[in-house]
Amino acid sequence: IQVVAVGSVGKWSEQMMTHCADHTDLISEHFYCRDKKNLLEHVRQIPNRVKRIADAHRGYRKRFDSLKGKDIRIALDEWNYWYGAHVFGELGTRYFMQDALGVAAGLHEYFRNSDIIFMANYAQTVNVIGCIKTTKTAAAFAATGLPLCLYRNHFGVTPVAIEGDYGNLDIACAWTADKKKLTVGIVNATMEKHSISLDVQGAGLSGKGIMYVIEHEDRMAYNEPGKKPRIAINKYAVFNAGKLTSPPISVVVYELPVK
Repeated sequence: IQVVAVGSVGKWSEQMMTHCADHTDLISEHFYCRDKKNLLEHVRQIPNRVKRIADAHRGYRKRFDSLKGKDIRIALDEWNYWYGAHVFGELGTRYFMQDALGVAAGLHEYFRNSDIIFMANYAQTVNVIGCIKTTKTAAAFAATGLPLCLYRNHFGVTPVAIEGDYGNLDIACAWTADKKKLTVGIVNATMEKHSISLDVQGAGLSGKGIMYVIEHEDRMAYNEPGKKPRIAINKYAVFNAGKLTSPPISVVVYELPVK
């Protein structure tokens, strides 16, 4: 059994870490984000909130004597977007392509801070603010459900440090558990196609691979239960692993085998 203290970055979490650390295994945090007119600002909300929480708790470890010798990590027990009309019953909001980008960028920030974030629970699963929407006769993945599926099934488990100037793209890399593939996630929250050069240090790639793409030209596109999905995960072959592309308004995960 692990004891999870209730936290909220700021004075509340500071008091918990100061006075309750001897009785705490993990500390919870949670957040929700609203709609923004600017696409990049809308997408950056989630990774920015994740980073703010992680940075705050890193600061607590430096400031408070009560945390010396302890590894009280973060249980981010709720996170998501939450806005718009209740289309699917009580609090049943609809999710759009712009939200899928934000969820993917949020996953990237969790990966970057996986040393201090113990778990991160997307809220919720079905209807309400969930990633699966239903009617009485049909069900469909909301836009936000697709990056969760994509990264769970095709992104690696060991984060890899990256360097370079990639502008407004959000990029994360990880090795698969068997170290046979390098995976690269790219979130493109712009209206332009982008290409980046990949130079891997300490390992050789085969030069080929697979790319999985979630994209739509309309940032407000969404999936509707009982109808053909407007947003889906598509799979393509890669023949030049040294140059990675990302379409406008897209989430891309590359699987690149080693030699």
